[in-house]
Amino acid sequence: MDKATHNGQPLIQVSDFEGPLDLLLHLIKTNEMDIYDIRITTITSQYLTYLHQMQTLRLDIAGEYFVMAANLMAIKAKLLLPKPQTVAPVDEDVADDPREELVNQLLEYQRYKQAAQELKQRAAARQRHFTRPAMAVPDTVALTVAPGIQPADLQSALQRLIHRAMVAKPVTQSIHQEHFTIKHQMQTVLTRLKRAAGPVDFDGLLAKRPVMEEIVTTFLAVLELARQRQVRLQQAGRLAPLQVNFLKMEGSYTPDVTSSTD
Repeated sequence: MDKATHNGQPLIQVSDFEGPLDLLLHLIKTNEMDIYDIRITTITSQYLTYLHQMQTLRLDIAGEYFVMAANLMAIKAKLLLPKPQTVAPVDEDVADDPREELVNQLLEYQRYKQAAQELKQRAAARQRHFTRPAMAVPDTVALTVAPGIQPADLQSALQRLIHRAMVAKPVTQSIHQEHFTIKHQMQTVLTRLKRAAGPVDFDGLLAKRPVMEEIVTTFLAVLELARQRQVRLQQAGRLAPLQVNFLKMEGSYTPDVTSSTD
């Protein structure tokens, strides 16, 4: 609630505002003005009144408030000056409005202020939620991988594929929506492995120019298939490509694709 001076005039502390634009928006809202048609005389008068009140209270006022005050008085002076007479008729809408730059600054500041308020509300809503920490993989769950392959090797193989996709990404490209799910990619991987006569390199399970979503989703699908013991992961050497082998040929195939989550 705004305070009042001894003569009943409203007193708004400048420290309550984040800057001169914030104070101007408050004045425009209080006077119920159209931001595109600011009554610059009224706004300038009230703005200077607030600054004088702050000086009376001997409170420090940032220099940017005085700069805005000077700009307001300059705009007011331009509006009071007589317009030059011209032979050809001048459209008032086309003529330069001294308030235009100020209006643009206010509109941009208003957009940022609304965005900041929305982010603040989202942050407050997020604080009411608690995120469960990541669970450790149970000891009973084991991936079907060849001896010698460590999780770091799988991570390294994924990083190489992502780097290759980033390098091959064209500078300009058409944006179109693509949706990959783990369940669908599991079915795609099994289909391609059934057609192959032996192990298939991981990058052979992808399109010629895979997008990032396809690489990550296919990688997760392969890990899920390995967990279900439908495929086996192997690597000939430390820097060799990661190979995926279909276990049906070894009599270990169990169709469990439908149990996977998307």
